[in-house]
This record gives sequence, structure tokens and C-alpha cells, in this order.
Amino acid sequence: MERDWQAWHREYDQPGSRLDRRLGAVQGCIREALDRMPPGPIRAISACAGEGRDLLGVLADHPRAKDVTGRLVELDPTLVARAAANAPPGVGVVCGDASTTSAYAGAVPADLVLMCGIFGNVALPDIRNTLHALPTLCAPGATVVWTRHRRPPDRTDDIRRWLAATGFEEAAFIGSDDLFGVGAHRLTSPPRPFEQGQRLFTFVGFDTLR
Repeated sequence: MERDWQAWHREYDQPGSRLDRRLGAVQGCIREALDRMPPGPIRAISACAGEGRDLLGVLADHPRAKDVTGRLVELDPTLVARAAANAPPGVGVVCGDASTTSAYAGAVPADLVLMCGIFGNVALPDIRNTLHALPTLCAPGATVVWTRHRRPPDRTDDIRRWLAATGFEEAAFIGSDDLFGVGAHRLTSPPRPFEQGQRLFTFVGFDTLR
């Protein structure tokens, strides 16, 4: 049965819940990334953005908020509407398929790339495929923030290793037992040219994969 993603998001409103704790870790990585970025415009993209709580929650009070423009991509129209209601000027929320590079045309290269809530819901080859494609979405020195649950088999160490092999340097990793892992990686290799129309992953869903 397909998961009710609107109901799933309600766990964010439960203080101390798994999603509430993961959100805090993701927002911490986003804040640190924005703090490190040089003066000037900052471009951000978010795949499978849901209600956009991670980025939009940080922009609500971060001193660099006015420098940030970007695009949040989400397929569920109700979640899109909620995100759009809280998005500041310059941050667009698109109802569309985040699994192809075409969703980000015109919004890349990005200085901040959010891949949260994806890697636990796609097959292993698609994780590797997405990681390999990340430099085509990135500006020089961009930061990628990602998440993955740590239930067996825990793939967070694999993801960290694959990112290193793709030209990223780890800035942070927050692991919570078997519940979740949150990583932030900076691109240290040269970006690669953007290729429109490339499939990154197929969203299968955690319930189907386990």
C-alpha cells in the first residue's frame, strides 16, 4: 500500500520524535553550510522536498536568508502548497518529479543541494547513480546534505565512501544509533556539465524495499 506522505509529515510535530531529531540535524548542517559560504548570492535546490521544513525553517531566521534563491521539488500537491505558503521570495516550490535532472534546469549549478528522505526509499544502484550525478548539479565548492536511515543493512558508510570517490569531502556526519544518519559533504573536485533529462533514481519507498 502506498504510504500517506501527508500523514507521515505529522511526526515532525512530535517533539523528540525520530523525524523531529533528524530535522534538527539536517537544519544544523544547512546552517553551518550557509555560515561558511562567501558573501554574495546562494543557490539552493531540494529534491523530494515535502513541506520544505529543512531549508525553509533555517531561512526563517538565518542572517544569509536574503542571499538565498532556489527551487524545492515535490510531487505531492498538498505538500507543495504547504511549502509554498512558507517560502520566501526567490525560493520557488515546484510540483514535479524530482527524480530527473530536468526538474532542476534553470536552478543549477547550486551552492546547496538537499537530498533528504531519498536514499532510504530507492534501490542501492539508484543511490550510487544519484551520487555520481551530483557534481552535475553543483557549483564549485557546493555542499550536499543527505539523509539515510541506519536500519540493517546500514548503508551510510557506503554513501560516505561513494561521495569521497565522487569528489566530495565530508564536512559532518551525525549518526543516531540505527535510526538515521545525516551527512554534509563539500564538492572539492571540479563540477561536471549539467545534463538535462537524466534519471537519477526511481522512488520505490522504504516499505517496499525492506
